[in-house]
Formats: sequence, C-alpha cells, structure tokens
Amino acid sequence: MVEDVNFDEMWGSDGDLRAPYRQFHNWFDEEDPKRLRAKNREAEELFRLTGITFNVYGRAEAEERLIPFDIIPRIISGSEWQRLTRGIEQRVRAINAFLYDIYHKQEIVKAGRIPQEMISRNEAFLPHMIGVKPPGGVYTHIVGIDLVRTGPGEFFVLEDNARTPSGVSYMLENRETMLQMFPELFSQNRVQPVQNYPVSLLRSLSAAAPAAADGKPTVAVLTPGIYNSAYFEHAFLADQMGVELVESHDLRVVDGRVAMRTTRGYKPIDVLYRRVDDDFLDPLNFNPESQLGVAGIMDVYRAGGITIANAPGTGIADDKAIYSYMPEIVEFYTGERPLLQNVPTWRCSEPDALAYVLDHLSELVVKEVHGSGGYGMLIGPTSSKKELSLFRKKLEARPGNYIAQPTLSLSTVPIFSKAGLSPRHVDLRPFVLVSPESVNVTPGGLTRVALKQGSLVVNSSQGGGTKDTWVLEE
Repeated sequence: MVEDVNFDEMWGSDGDLRAPYRQFHNWFDEEDPKRLRAKNREAEELFRLTGITFNVYGRAEAEERLIPFDIIPRIISGSEWQRLTRGIEQRVRAINAFLYDIYHKQEIVKAGRIPQEMISRNEAFLPHMIGVKPPGGVYTHIVGIDLVRTGPGEFFVLEDNARTPSGVSYMLENRETMLQMFPELFSQNRVQPVQNYPVSLLRSLSAAAPAAADGKPTVAVLTPGIYNSAYFEHAFLADQMGVELVESHDLRVVDGRVAMRTTRGYKPIDVLYRRVDDDFLDPLNFNPESQLGVAGIMDVYRAGGITIANAPGTGIADDKAIYSYMPEIVEFYTGERPLLQNVPTWRCSEPDALAYVLDHLSELVVKEVHGSGGYGMLIGPTSSKKELSLFRKKLEARPGNYIAQPTLSLSTVPIFSKAGLSPRHVDLRPFVLVSPESVNVTPGGLTRVALKQGSLVVNSSQGGGTKDTWVLEE
C-alpha cells in the first residue's frame, strides 16, 4: 500500500536536517539562485556536447534524448554505505553460486528450495551452459543491484541486473560534471571517488582471463552498434579502459580463438565484455538470423578459449520470478540470513497469488518477469480504470509472465527546481565488479530520479533523470 509520509533523505521524517547533508545545506544557503540556475543550464550543455544520450524504443519517432541531470547530489553517509556494501556483496556471491549450481548439480532444486519448473521452463535458462564452468568460476563480472529506500535504515532490493547492467557511464559523467562545476563542494565534503571505475573494470576483467591467454590479456567491448540505446556507454567504457570497441563484423573464429580484425591481421581476444543479448551472441548456436554476434563463439567459450562477460545464461538471475526466491537463495548458498531484504512479491503464476493480485490491482505494482526499463509495467494507484481493465486482461491471459509488489513509499531527495529545493522519488543502482579473487562495490552508483512531482517511475525511458551520488568518508 502507498503510505502517506515519505522518508526524505535530506530532512528525515521529522523535518530535521540529516547529518550527511549539513555541509551541503550550509553551502546551498549561501549560494545565489541565479548562479545555480546558470550552472544547471551549463550542466545540460555539457551533457549535450559530450553526447550523453539514450534512444527511446517503441515510439514512432524513436528519438534520441538527452539524459536529464539534476545538480543537487544525493548524499549517503559512510556508515550507511558500509552496511549496504556488506548486503550487496553477500547477495552477489549468492547469485554467482546459484548460477554455478543450476548449470551443474542443481542442489537447490533437489533441496526443494526452488521448484524445478522455475529453472527448466525459464526463458533465460541456457541449456548450452550446462556443465560449463566459466574461467575463474565467475558468471556475473558486472552486476547492478537496484535499491530503494523507505526509511533511515530501511533499504530494499528492487531487482538484480546480472546480464548487462547499464548506466555506469552516467554515474561517471555525473561526477565529472559536478567536479567541473562545483569543485569547492568536494573540498568541503569528503566524498569517496568513483573515477577509478574503468581501471577497476579492466583489472577485474583481466583477472578472469581464460587459461588460453598468453601474457597480458587482450580485452574488447562488443557492441550491437550505434543504434543501440546504450551505445554511448559502450564507446565510453572502451575508451576509458583503453581497449577496442568491436562489432560483429570485426570478429571471427581463427584457429579455435575469437579474433578481432586489426591493421596487422586478426588478433585473439581473451576477454570479451559483451553488450549483446544471449539470443544474438552466436548465430550458429542461437538465433540464426543474428547479425550482432560471432558465429562459433559459444564453441570457443565452452572449450575455454575466451571469457565472455557476463557469462551466457546469467539472465536467469535477472528474472523477477527468481528474484522472489532470493532470500532462500542467499540463505542456501551463504548459510546466512539476507542482510538486504526483498520487496514482498506475489508470483502471478500461482493461483492464490493471482487471485490476490486481481482483487488488489489498483493498489499494486505489476511487472513483466523479463521486463526492463519501466516498459510493460502497471502502477495501480496512478492508473485509470481503463488502464486497469486492459492490464487485467493481459494478466489473466498470461499470469506466469508477471509478478506483483506493494507500492512502496520510496524515499525522496531534493532536486533543483524553479521553487528551490523540491522532493522527488529516487532509486539507486550500485555497480559491483566480480573477479575470481574479490567482489568490489563502487562507492555510490547511479541515482535515478523521477523528475515529475509525485511520480514513482524513475527510468530515463519514462521521463526520469539522474544525479550524482555521494558516499561520504566515514
């Protein structure tokens, strides 16, 4: 149910300024609003010049849009972040163990903790990965864990992004923009850095190189091309890591290795950070019509000739029906109770759950099991009778395609508006790098903000924006 009072991260529930925001608030009170409005316009121009855009799918115009950016940072204390980090690390280790298990002995199914059909009938389960152990045992090299906050110490995991989480380029550009425009803020506040993410990403990917790698591993980023919504990010990360950005026509299998075309002939790739979905990765093994992948790459992968990050088949950990079992998954593989809680979830594939959801549709958020980007979802409290009626028919026709959750009272943070500081709902996507030796959570992440007053939808594809996320030193 929607609660009447939201927790505001700057002012708390009682209207008292919270400690992490004190320094910033003192600075803001002394600033000239005209200067800040000029800085706001300057930030927009910086984003336009840099080309920080995304494509909107499913529209006739299919336009390219500028990512809205808000200059008021979201600020998290060091102690809050330490608690979050422990919970995120625990969850990511459990996801990796779960992926290994379901492609090998499926002990969690044998133990009765997850129904067999949740795995075997899942669209994202990849039979090609059965019995395959990725180099270094890492399935999810880059993970994005979406979090929402409902109170001072109350964080919930909204969803797990384990196949190709996007948005890290916006996190980095947001910080770069703030450093450029407000350097004095960073001398007054001890903000933990995020700028070393590309170096850490390259180091983490290199550490997961296959045994076939000879000397320093060769890393490349595979993109579907310039028309992909996240192409800016693909090019940005390749450039920041100092590695090649490649498309399918640049690659072929040569002597049992995946190699990229260079001016000196074809050079073997050891680690491929792919931003292409499983279905399009290999036309010989998956969709034969695909023009985005590499013919035979799965055969090279299974033979240990290349590391693919993230591993094929990790999408099952993105599945929102599997998400509902995450508390059991964490406990099964770690032997510990989850440090981060799930949002209560009804699996519409179950008759009793479906009946409850249909009876309370106007109160709930309903999502597609494999959906993303805010598409195909229903927010009951803000939907019209006609929208509820149409969605009810879709739900009754394909109940197994949906899960439902209560409409949480998401926290708010201030944005810079014409009226000054105005509260808006937010979520947070911290980015996690996994190597064979470690799990590292970047201090901050991408804060997405619903720029429309009262809206709970933060996705940029649905009109949301972003802001810099500060984690203060302890």
